[in-house]
This record gives sequence, structure tokens and C-alpha cells, in this order.
Amino acid sequence: MIFKQLSKIDIGAQAELGACHLLKNHKLKIIHQNYRCRFGEIDIIARSEHHLIFVEVRYRQDTSFGSAAETVTRKKQQRIILTARHFLGGGKYTELPCRFDVIEASSDKSGKLHFNWLTNAFQE
Repeated sequence: MIFKQLSKIDIGAQAELGACHLLKNHKLKIIHQNYRCRFGEIDIIARSEHHLIFVEVRYRQDTSFGSAAETVTRKKQQRIILTARHFLGGGKYTELPCRFDVIEASSDKSGKLHFNWLTNAFQE
């Protein structure tokens, strides 16, 4: 995936789309994208054979001030956890253990996206 002249919203959407492809290539099923409730948003909710996975996708063009994963602060983690609890309140998927992952997206000078998948990036 290559982009150069896209807005930040478009870049974020492309990063999430690329993250979905990455997850699907690893045999995960995408259950929901951009799940929103009063507590916040979860970019991707996926299911593996053994886990329900809540994924935060973070794009960072310049990593000189830290990685994309470092932008998932404790406050952001708490909002994701509350949102995951809200999702689970529907009663579906409660039999699976949950995991919180972060997928970092970055682009090279040509605009090609690269991904780094951090499994179990944080815990409740």
C-alpha cells in the first residue's frame, strides 16, 4: 500500500485497512471495525481460535519522538478496556479469553506502509 498525498484521516483509514489484511493473513476473523460506545472506540475486534482480540492501530510517520505504540497511554488503554467491557456486555464471545494488541503502522520515504504487530501489548 502506497500513499503520499492523503489526509491524516485517509492515512489512518489505510493503516486500519492494512492492519485488517495483516490479521486476516494470520487466520483471524474480523468481527467488528471501529466499534464505538460512550467510553471510546476500538479500531478492530478480531477472533482467533483461542482469543478475542481488541486491536488499537496507531500510525506514526516520524518515530524520532517515540514509537506509535508509545502513544497508547495508560489513559487510552483504560478507555479501550472500558469499551471492550461494553462490547462484551452484549453476551457474545464471553467464552473466549481477551487480549489487547497494538499494530504500529509507519511509512517509508516512498509512502509504503509497514506494520509491527505487538500481541498482548497491555492488560486489564
